[in-house]
Amino acid sequence: MTFLGALIRTANYLLSKQKYKRQCLRLQKNGQIEERNALVNVHVPDWARYMVNLMGCKKSEVTVIGQENIPQDTAVVFIGNHQSYLDIPVMLGYSGKNLAFIAKAEILKVPVLSAWMKLMECVFMVRESPRQSVQAMNTAVENVKKGYSMMIFPEGHRSRSDEIKAFHPGSFKLAFRSEVPIIPVTIDGTWHLFEEKKRPQAAPITLTFHEPIPTAGLTREQQAAIPEKVFEIIKADLPLYKNGGQ
Repeated sequence: MTFLGALIRTANYLLSKQKYKRQCLRLQKNGQIEERNALVNVHVPDWARYMVNLMGCKKSEVTVIGQENIPQDTAVVFIGNHQSYLDIPVMLGYSGKNLAFIAKAEILKVPVLSAWMKLMECVFMVRESPRQSVQAMNTAVENVKKGYSMMIFPEGHRSRSDEIKAFHPGSFKLAFRSEVPIIPVTIDGTWHLFEEKKRPQAAPITLTFHEPIPTAGLTREQQAAIPEKVFEIIKADLPLYKNGGQ
């Protein structure tokens, strides 16, 4: 199957979920947010796994390590390396934690997908507008404080390889301002699903969730040390860098 074919089938699958989307919107309109969240948290992982499977990666080929490190009684900020477009569906489908993420505002033009993202409490950012970017970050902080976990990729762009790029320290502000734990995530193998050969192909994926790093009450000096610490934790678990690799 081609990448376009996979996207079309995913879009059709999302369309088949329209009745559940409408139900979520009714619950939201009536102020029944917990009920809305419960429904969203059933169907979002479902279509995310469907998309990953279409790209050639069956459930048996996704290995999840350290899921017990994810607190269930609080929101968290997941911080991970970024190999592929498929990182987000993999996280949504296999992390076992309900989460949202910060996305480019352009995705609002994709009607079916963007509607679900709004229900997930995703935040949309216009990177070319500093003012709007600040507003988006403020919204993300408030969402995390309300209990919605978020996913951040501090590299800023996909590596499209086994390598990990330098982290942008500013990406950690969300965790520091919301004072929730950071969960470092090592994502290994997703770039093989599409980016390696520019077409879908089967590949094993490993998601490794590391121990939480507290952020509440840190001094500025302690905060400044966190990005490098998280970077090294994630890097050390990538095969390319194991056994002393650079």
